[in-house]
Amino acid sequence: MQDIEQALTKLRTYVEREEFRGYDPYDTLNAPLPFERLGKWGPALAIQLQKRNPVNLRPILGIKKEENPKGIGLLLHAYATLYQKEGTGETLKTAKALFEWLVRHPSEGYSGYCWGYNFDWANPGKYLKAYTPSIVVTGFVGKGLFKYYQVTGDEKALDVLRSACDFILEDLPRSEDQTGICFSYTPIQQDACYNASMLGAELFAKVASVTGENRLMELATRAVDFVVAHQHADGRWNYSLDLQSGEERRQIDFHQGFVLDSLDAYMKYSGTEDEKYLQALKRGADYYRREQFFESGQAKWRLPRVWPVDIHNQAQGIITFTSLSYLEPAWLSYAGKVARWTIRHMQDKEGYFYYRKGRFVTNRIPYMRWSQAWMMRALADLYAAGTPVEKPDLTLNCDRS
Repeated sequence: MQDIEQALTKLRTYVEREEFRGYDPYDTLNAPLPFERLGKWGPALAIQLQKRNPVNLRPILGIKKEENPKGIGLLLHAYATLYQKEGTGETLKTAKALFEWLVRHPSEGYSGYCWGYNFDWANPGKYLKAYTPSIVVTGFVGKGLFKYYQVTGDEKALDVLRSACDFILEDLPRSEDQTGICFSYTPIQQDACYNASMLGAELFAKVASVTGENRLMELATRAVDFVVAHQHADGRWNYSLDLQSGEERRQIDFHQGFVLDSLDAYMKYSGTEDEKYLQALKRGADYYRREQFFESGQAKWRLPRVWPVDIHNQAQGIITFTSLSYLEPAWLSYAGKVARWTIRHMQDKEGYFYYRKGRFVTNRIPYMRWSQAWMMRALADLYAAGTPVEKPDLTLNCDRS
């Protein structure tokens, strides 16, 4: 366990030295350049090309390191977890500062507290301005806020969480069919993304477990029912559902872990004993472990593709296998194996984690939200849970497929 703690300490030192600011894979449009003059494809291509570029051109392009609300939410979750584990005043002070930053920096003009990314985002059919709120950013901020509330009892955090529920209730379109409801990703359009809607369900269940609001818990249940109904027989969830055609977008990666975490949280905070949720959780978790990870601890990228190894997949594996180890005790040890593989192959001597490890080229750009915040959350969870020390891994550096 000492190696996990040492890696976490090195990462924490780096994050605090950077004052929680950093670059992001998707922040290209923060550059003071007129990408929109290249037509609807210009901004989208600029983002995608820069995301894949292993050479960090952001300083040359005039892109500055910034705080990202989702990253701050993940870091708040990590520091609250560390405070719960260790009880140190300095850790609590940092957690409180992160909490207060989130309270001061919501997206404005909506029915409740909400947050969005700190950069414009575009594809050929859609353009979202910076800080357009989403259920995903708000959901992960909500996870951090709830953890902070649990360990501190700060009623202001509960007030903010309840206000965030109003954003989802009043500002997000929702779909409904005979299976349940699905919350949309943003206020901009109606859509059905499974992991995103589950984050809303998780937030509602957590808040309702404290406030006793039946309406919130009922909506959480209906949202969970929608997603459970769309689980495939092998245990996987695809990424989203086209509401017009009924076709699904097949993208299987760390989002499977998102769904599992939110389903697990819903079951815990609703107190449900309905067997269908437990069976869905077990099938999904078994698929996640069996199909998306090698025995060595290396995660696959997007099924069926193995490469590149993305730090987000690694972090999510640590989080999910740690939290679901009550289903399979061996998963806690495996979470440690995922962490140790990641530390060996993707942590720099300065403490930060690389973005992606390719078969031949590694992208070492130290993104704050995508890499450091996720690994802070993951390693904090594992450290707090404790994991047995394993024998040295004598397998090859990377599995082949």
